[in-house]
Amino acid sequence: MRLPELGDRAQGWVWLQALLMAAIPIVGGLAAPWPGTVRTTMVVVGAVIVLTGCALLAVAILGLGDAFAVDPQPAARATLVTSGVYGRARHPIYGGWILVALGFGLALSPWALPLVGLLVVELWGKSTVEERRLEARYPDYPSYRARVPARFLPIRAARAPLHPSASR
Repeated sequence: MRLPELGDRAQGWVWLQALLMAAIPIVGGLAAPWPGTVRTTMVVVGAVIVLTGCALLAVAILGLGDAFAVDPQPAARATLVTSGVYGRARHPIYGGWILVALGFGLALSPWALPLVGLLVVELWGKSTVEERRLEARYPDYPSYRARVPARFLPIRAARAPLHPSASR
């Protein structure tokens, strides 16, 4: 099954992501909080996960430099970034957003967690559309994808380097 583009620059995926990311703290803030016995623990764990997500976002955005784009369309002057955090995960910005959303859900209310699950599904779809565009633009993308199997979180070691000079 081929996922729809949702716009000429796939901007519909961006709007879906924004909607879900806004809904998580709204629902979490309006819904019943965690029971008192676990509330403090969940707030602390959630805050740590939010901070971890923010750190991943910062590293991933800075790592892209001029290649950063909000929508899934590669920027006009962009080159394929395969080093740094991108040597360990193909879409670490999305991983950062997942961690931020999860942290908010854990800190606020169990009722926000299903929306976090929907965000993960949405980002999987968005990254699938983005990878089609990256593959069409960069001939080395399929080998990069094979070398870096982690989609969102840089938790696995990368496989053999794309090029011998890439390990420097």
